[in-house]
Amino acid sequence: MRRRSLAPAALLLPLSLLLAACSATSSASSATGGAGGRTDGKGSLTLDVGDQKGGSEAVLRAAGELDDLPYKIRWSTFTSGPPLLEAVNAKAVDIGAVGNTPPVFAAGAGSKIRIVAASHGTATGETVLVPNGSPLKRTADLKGKSVAVAQGSSAHYQLIASLKKAGLALEDVDVKYLQPADALAAFTGGKVDAWAVWDPYTSQVLRPKKGRVLTDGDGVVNGLSFQVAAPDALADKEKAKAVDDYLKRLRRAQDWVFKHPEAWAKVWSKDTGLPYEVALDSVKRSNGTRVPVAVDKNVVTSEQEIADTFSELKLIPGRVRFGDYVDRRFNGSLPPSTTEPRTYGKES
Repeated sequence: MRRRSLAPAALLLPLSLLLAACSATSSASSATGGAGGRTDGKGSLTLDVGDQKGGSEAVLRAAGELDDLPYKIRWSTFTSGPPLLEAVNAKAVDIGAVGNTPPVFAAGAGSKIRIVAASHGTATGETVLVPNGSPLKRTADLKGKSVAVAQGSSAHYQLIASLKKAGLALEDVDVKYLQPADALAAFTGGKVDAWAVWDPYTSQVLRPKKGRVLTDGDGVVNGLSFQVAAPDALADKEKAKAVDDYLKRLRRAQDWVFKHPEAWAKVWSKDTGLPYEVALDSVKRSNGTRVPVAVDKNVVTSEQEIADTFSELKLIPGRVRFGDYVDRRFNGSLPPSTTEPRTYGKES
């Protein structure tokens, strides 16, 4: 593994994945039992897992990691990270996957959550897009222009960080707070000058050549995503043991995705309705590049800067101490968070 430091603290941001880097303003829509109400595994212990469409259950199943479970998994499906973490706080879910921003907002709300695992991926799918015919050539050209972004999302912070790198502040642009579906319509309809977003939306624009990248998150964002658990579940010895096994299966499944991008893209396409080519682009650019890493000091420092930024913007109340929400018992022998993400076409 090659190694590099995470980006400077002031320029850090959550990673981009449709099913993980979700807006803090997304509405909740959950259905227990996800994917047709299926419960996987055997035994007397049940682990309640929060998921998102095309997320953990899909990748575990595709990788064959649900074939020999010594405990049961009851899946609950959510539209985004924030309502999933609300369920964790309410003890309705034992563990679930989210991007960087939802834990910050959950912590700001005083939720009872614990960060138990992390992964680090490339950030080239985290972009600010402009239409093909746009006269904008660099980030500084966004001054005075309209930019669509989901409020409180990973893309929101990515926009802030990219503007700062270019010598601008958020107030220097005309921010249009729109959820991805509405932002896509505004972008393709010429209603906004730019769109700050994550993969697979980036791939949905680039594959049919409906726009181009003005700037991306490479070297600007931290590319982290998390598994978040309920403290009560971790206090139960048998459930904690199941959580440990579950995390190990997810790590093996992540390796499987990297080695089998085409197979995973087919599964992801079927689960989400994405065109196969778009799914494959996103897998290779973002989704399949993740490396499981330790929840270490660098992770805490990185997330603290994100939390401080949103506190300064008055989007979360008071100051969040992100380290108070971390449980490092499952780190094991995982590499540090400075590990280089996997990139297709290069050795990892």
